[in-house]
Amino acid sequence: MKRLIVTADDFGLAEAVNEAVQQAHEEGVLTAASLMVGGAAAADAVARARRMPSLRVGLHLTLSDDWPVLPAKALPDLVVKTGAAAGRLRGDLATLGLAIATRASVRRQVEAEIRAQFEAYQATGLALDHVNAHRHYHLHPTILSAILAIGADFGARALRTPIEPLADLRRVEPTPRPPVALLTAPWAAAMRRRVRARGWLAADRVFGLAWSGHMTEPRLAGLIAALPPGVTEIYTHPATTAGFVGAAEGYAYGDELAALLSPRCRAAVFKNAAAVGGYADINPA
Repeated sequence: MKRLIVTADDFGLAEAVNEAVQQAHEEGVLTAASLMVGGAAAADAVARARRMPSLRVGLHLTLSDDWPVLPAKALPDLVVKTGAAAGRLRGDLATLGLAIATRASVRRQVEAEIRAQFEAYQATGLALDHVNAHRHYHLHPTILSAILAIGADFGARALRTPIEPLADLRRVEPTPRPPVALLTAPWAAAMRRRVRARGWLAADRVFGLAWSGHMTEPRLAGLIAALPPGVTEIYTHPATTAGFVGAAEGYAYGDELAALLSPRCRAAVFKNAAAVGGYADINPA
């Protein structure tokens, strides 16, 4: 059976993202969104989600490149200390990752921020469909352990595991193996084993890594048209404009929104997906 989840990340980052999420869900093929609880437009996102009960919403944990939920003084090793970005979560993932792995004090700060974000999500009153992390930082084994332990306290039962089969991409268009995929593939495989061993749901495949920020209509329609059996998640980054604070450089936000609204993509979903929704709607055999 072919089961499909089409997700928008960064829900709550900016009103331009929230507007796109609402439009793509009400008029297009978007079925889920991942909420940044510390985002500048998080309150607006929550209000929109409450008006769209069929939209499956999850937690987009942010441990880098944004503002934390906890006060910066509670996270001295996780935040930038000087300059205009003082108090903002660090973006040097490799250096920070080493500190998380080797220093107990840093791990305690990470765990505290993860718990605070789960608590902030719970306070919205929205059902928790899934969990993932900004920049896939949950691939870090220590962060994954914290998510699995803390998330269980909040009823979490599904986690994105970014396993993206290159052969499926190449059925849509010639695609080189992105360097990031070479680095993440073994970690993602280990993650899925751990997630499923804990009784959580994980998709059989996830698309959005190689074409991040450029999930155009031909790509999205092609992936849906060639949908394999099992559970597939396709994640996107739509927005109504590209000039908002926090926008990723070079991302084709408008093209991704157009893809989600495309009649071609809607027809592909109707023809090829036996079940659509979020993780809450999918119970893998």
